[in-house]
Amino acid sequence: MKLSNNIASVSLGILLVLLALLCAPSWTFASTDQLEAVHEAAEKLFRFCIDPGKTSLDERTLDVLADYVMGAKQTKEHAVPSLRDGTGAYFEFDTKITFPRFVEYSYSSLVPPVITRPSSLRYSIWTTPRGALKLPATWKRIPSGGSPVVVHGLEQESDTPDLNTHVYHEYDLKRTLILFNYKGHQAMLSISKQTGKSNVGKKGTILGNDNDWNYYYSGEPGTMTTGLGWVKSYIYDFCSIGIYVETGANSSMVRSGVFQWLRAGWSGINFVKSGHILAGLRRFSRDSRGSLESPRMPSPTQIASFYQSLSNMPPGELTERYTALQQAQRASAIQHGRISKSEGKERSFADVPKEQVLQELLLEYLKISLGKPALLGKQFLFPPAHVAPEETR
Repeated sequence: MKLSNNIASVSLGILLVLLALLCAPSWTFASTDQLEAVHEAAEKLFRFCIDPGKTSLDERTLDVLADYVMGAKQTKEHAVPSLRDGTGAYFEFDTKITFPRFVEYSYSSLVPPVITRPSSLRYSIWTTPRGALKLPATWKRIPSGGSPVVVHGLEQESDTPDLNTHVYHEYDLKRTLILFNYKGHQAMLSISKQTGKSNVGKKGTILGNDNDWNYYYSGEPGTMTTGLGWVKSYIYDFCSIGIYVETGANSSMVRSGVFQWLRAGWSGINFVKSGHILAGLRRFSRDSRGSLESPRMPSPTQIASFYQSLSNMPPGELTERYTALQQAQRASAIQHGRISKSEGKERSFADVPKEQVLQELLLEYLKISLGKPALLGKQFLFPPAHVAPEETR
């Protein structure tokens, strides 16, 4: 999820593990005594996320999780006990950014989450009925003793191709965001809980270096792993809690702590190991931190402006740009030897949701802004009269 979240994000396709399962590393659990309170708090928060109409927020759970994230520990990445039959892991990292700026990028109604999760998300679409979601453009600080601000919603997401199997999935999530004051500091808690099992896993691939965020999506069920193309994989359940706390000298840093539990595989069997979750979380943190700390990162206002220009484009022009992106991905997959010329035949993208189209094109904008190799040239990507990132500096 995988917001987010950080769902956190993670590429949820890792979950198949396949042959890599045989040589998966083992991970040491944190102290059971330490995690008992965390486990109980997490379960309460998932119940609140799933059915807020019947379950009230226990504000003590917020401090329990924030205390763990901000507390001393032997290792900042480790396995955690199973929850809801899912394999669990915890990962922690710091980002050099002020909390208000972090929230502007990560949890604003104006900036899609693909911006802070470029190697984890293909797209993330809020599906909450119009008028029901109250995700703000800007969040107001919560004073000491002030009540938390809570936002509930539903999301549909697709992850990027997994590092090991290159499989990607689509799935639905219940989401809850909670902004609160933690011992005089601002803190955001993001909860993601999958609803039902995912769509069947589909064949994808990473094009070149994963750090460049270029991917190919075939639309075909299965995996490109030799001898295992027949596998019909699913994410059976995904639960994630990300805690983001204002810290550092002059509050110039954000501490991120992400708990995730995953159950996925095929034939109803869970093949997930904690090490695979941690690999996905490292991937997420590498690119989230790399983007947010980059001096070339466009401001939230610039991102929102470009996104709006794409959204206002005539449907035919938008489809033309999206089709060109898909063709470039296919050509690159052939060039890298990931598919043959007879595979990945031309498709119509007329039924692809507009929000998905916008977010996939937005990723090209981000790559150009940060100086990464993009599949679409800026002359073709940018709408008329819109200034390319290099020209704004």
